[in-house]
Amino acid sequence: MPLLAANKPVDWWFAYKFSTSSFPSAANDPGRGCPFGGTPQNGAFSQKYAVASSANPVLTDGPGLIGTSPADPLGATFAQIYNGSYRYVTWNDQFYNDPPRKGPACDAKQCGSPWGHSKGMLAWNAAGNGILLQVTTPSWPGAGSAAHPRHDGNTLGCVSDDNDVGNAQDFFALRLNHDDVKVILHALAVASVSTDIANPQIVAAGGGGTGANDDLAPLVSALGRVSPDKTYLDAQLSSGVRLLAKPSALHVPPWQFVSSALGGEPLLSATWWASPQIASTRSAADVHCWDASLPTPPGEVDVALAGSWNGVPVAFTGGPNHAKVGVSLPGSTHHYAIFGDLNQQGQLGAASAPNAANCGSSQNGRGGMFFVIDNPALSGGIFGLLTGKIAPYPAG
Repeated sequence: MPLLAANKPVDWWFAYKFSTSSFPSAANDPGRGCPFGGTPQNGAFSQKYAVASSANPVLTDGPGLIGTSPADPLGATFAQIYNGSYRYVTWNDQFYNDPPRKGPACDAKQCGSPWGHSKGMLAWNAAGNGILLQVTTPSWPGAGSAAHPRHDGNTLGCVSDDNDVGNAQDFFALRLNHDDVKVILHALAVASVSTDIANPQIVAAGGGGTGANDDLAPLVSALGRVSPDKTYLDAQLSSGVRLLAKPSALHVPPWQFVSSALGGEPLLSATWWASPQIASTRSAADVHCWDASLPTPPGEVDVALAGSWNGVPVAFTGGPNHAKVGVSLPGSTHHYAIFGDLNQQGQLGAASAPNAANCGSSQNGRGGMFFVIDNPALSGGIFGLLTGKIAPYPAG
């Protein structure tokens, strides 16, 4: 089960870790530690966070430093997996060479397009029940079990050669039943996530599983390759959480895709907003890189550039913010909170020559997953964090 703290299970929790520029943590904070190996990194960092859960969907300040102890949701949930004896799949397009990833578009640090821009971990027990842990952190986690440790350590804030704790990040944990685990494994294939099924450091799905695990092994064996299919996945999980998986071959702007899949829902998104930047869009009329296989045109999709938390300014451009979150705009039929893998980077295309644009640019041409919860309290809290300045709309 996802844990808010040791022995405090919930169906799901979400945490937004702030950036150094908004809420720096003290280097000598007594809660700073490396329970899963590694060394505390030098320089400015932040592990202050806000958290919401199925037990309390209101976004509130979380205790301690995230990822460091059984008293915080990430530390407690990851410890349960890492120190247990479970089957698992870990994926990350930016493992930073520990473990190394080989193949097309991969170098020592990362795997680029058309691999999915997705990061996370799935673990399940002998009955086939499991946990999803979606993260936005490059390089973490890089191992699924203490039995196969990472050379560089495996604790958030204690891994070298990355900026996981300098930039803002987000984390989402979700309880899964056996059928949900099957859906997640299928979604990982649709999104073309970067993993290696032959490396027990990041994938351990064998062990002579019987019964409930018989139908999971073939789904695991399909991972670690790029899918040429452009058919997206839309599934309702047992918890009521909705899952969307965008394939790399579906060359459309990521959050406009989400709006479309949700029936044209107007959205506000906050991601790593950097070149090539996708502007805010008023309607489908602003979106010319599109695919006729998508039945519904996107609604308004705004890009948050600045907001605040407890009166402190928070920036959502590339650099300060590496989280990927979105919410319904006020006045919408739903109150969606969305936790994703993809940034608003790519192309909208041009009305005069929509097919001349590189519609597969950047995140348009990459796969990823989006987890959607319809909850007014959760959506309202995230909207409050994101509310402030938005990116301009295209000219005209």
